[in-house]
Amino acid sequence: MILPILVVEDDDALREALSDTLVLGGYQVLTAEDGSMALRMLETHRVGLVLSDVQMQPMDGETLLHEVKVRFPWLPVILMTAYGVIDKAVAALHAGACHYLPKPFEPEHLLQAVAKYLLPDCVNENLIAEDPAMRQLLDVARRVALSDVSVMITGESGVGKEVLARFIHNNSARADKPFVAINCAAIPEQLLESTLFGHEKGAFTGAAVQHIGKFEQAQGGVLLLDEITEMPLALQAKLLRVLQEREVERVGSVKTIPIDIRVLATSNRDVSEEVAEGRFREDLYYRLNVFPLHLPALRERPDDILLLARAMLARHAALQKRRAPVLSAQAAECFLSHTWDGNIRELDNVIQRALILAPGDEIGPEHLYLPVVAARIAAAGGLPQENSEPETVMDIKEVEKQHILETLRAAGGVRKLAAARLNMSERTLRHKLQQYRELSGDLHI
Repeated sequence: MILPILVVEDDDALREALSDTLVLGGYQVLTAEDGSMALRMLETHRVGLVLSDVQMQPMDGETLLHEVKVRFPWLPVILMTAYGVIDKAVAALHAGACHYLPKPFEPEHLLQAVAKYLLPDCVNENLIAEDPAMRQLLDVARRVALSDVSVMITGESGVGKEVLARFIHNNSARADKPFVAINCAAIPEQLLESTLFGHEKGAFTGAAVQHIGKFEQAQGGVLLLDEITEMPLALQAKLLRVLQEREVERVGSVKTIPIDIRVLATSNRDVSEEVAEGRFREDLYYRLNVFPLHLPALRERPDDILLLARAMLARHAALQKRRAPVLSAQAAECFLSHTWDGNIRELDNVIQRALILAPGDEIGPEHLYLPVVAARIAAAGGLPQENSEPETVMDIKEVEKQHILETLRAAGGVRKLAAARLNMSERTLRHKLQQYRELSGDLHI
């Protein structure tokens, strides 16, 4: 989840010292002796930051910066040079460097700069897991992936259930076989059976050609039944038979076709409750729910929010071929105080809006266009100018804080009861109370 840092320095001793400092700080490091070598490495390696000296031969750091901004405009570059060249530092910042480190500098200054500007690895951004509960879930998912049992993944809309299903597939023995997903809620009921099982030519009106169903398409691999609780009861019975017999019969055919697949299913509902209410077959539930996994809501994994936001910023900035902006401290607080009812999908939307609204290389709270902020901007007559002071978001945080503390007092200090009334987990409530204690120094919160 952490991309390596490319250190570009022609002095062997200094290059080694920089690498050692970064490795001790927990980072992966690649090294290049000059700008030309650095560009060749960038063509073949994914990196999260370039740390380059300015005075190098034959290609110096300023030329390297220009080339990086042309070829990889989203990639942050930190330049290093001696004191006394302020004009060059200013010029480099205008040319696209994200930071300038005057030599000599202390190791902690280097690590602080790297921590601020290093791009996260956004290949599996929705599976970023620094939060303990999420890390434990992924550890279990890796072990489940090694077996061939059916898995039922539950969680609210937008938490990344399909992403977790793909994670299980990619870590399984079937990883080089097909991964086929079907959204049971998105296909009309009259077409769902032929979509799943296929049909023969002439099986019904409009069936002009033979169709291979999803079960056959997934042969040898994995079939994901997304939002399985939306499947009609009549089709649930046919699905159960296919899973039991491990063979499928196309609509309009009398021939059965053996299948070798692993089935994963997802739902944003409480499946046991659906069974109790008679909307989902109990026997199918137990067939699919061999190993249940529940993905927590984004508000229940606060340690991941900013990491996810920064990963999404890097990805969308790269798609737009622009430098990835950084989150201001106020914007970060705004992210942490928001409830994220739409989970990761909502977070991704907010990031895309912020990249549209942010005029420079820093995202402030006024660029997030969250509901409360959006209403305030509209009332004020539009977005602030680029050089104007960003509007404070402390009132949003303060309102939330007072609401939480008042609810806790009304619950007699019982956190479980307060969490239920606030519609949040006890863990999230504990996290927020700890934040309030650290900020105020009040040990009685």
